[in-house]
Amino acid sequence: MSGKIVVSTEFTVEFYDVDSMQVVWHGNYAKFFEVGRCALLERIGYGYIEMEKSGYAWPVVDMRIKYARPLVFRQRARIEATLLEYENRLRISYRIFDAETGSLTTKGESTQMAVNISTRESLFVSPPCLVERVEAMLSGGEARDAR
Repeated sequence: MSGKIVVSTEFTVEFYDVDSMQVVWHGNYAKFFEVGRCALLERIGYGYIEMEKSGYAWPVVDMRIKYARPLVFRQRARIEATLLEYENRLRISYRIFDAETGSLTTKGESTQMAVNISTRESLFVSPPCLVERVEAMLSGGEARDAR
């Protein structure tokens, strides 16, 4: 992949995201990654509705998270999602920053694999409906989303 598609979106840490110490519970970071992933897929034009219409589901088959600093109740944060790979699977990296200071709080990566919805068979190459959208975006000069 010659360029990269990167999207960034902000969110506020809500009460339901935190534990009794007002620190985000570790399991909720997967939800924050999902916020970034949805923004990235929508940018490509291949969100969950388009996925279903195309006949493919994309379950997460691997996720890694590195916690550098905690997020806390009412903190404004920014998640940045970067498409790393799309030819054989979707591999996306995530970085969460404090929106005010810009300091990195969390980083991670997820891998998703295409599954044919009707047959439930895994694909070992991404379907053309995704590959063509990504390559059109990359060749069209839209390699980075403005913040």
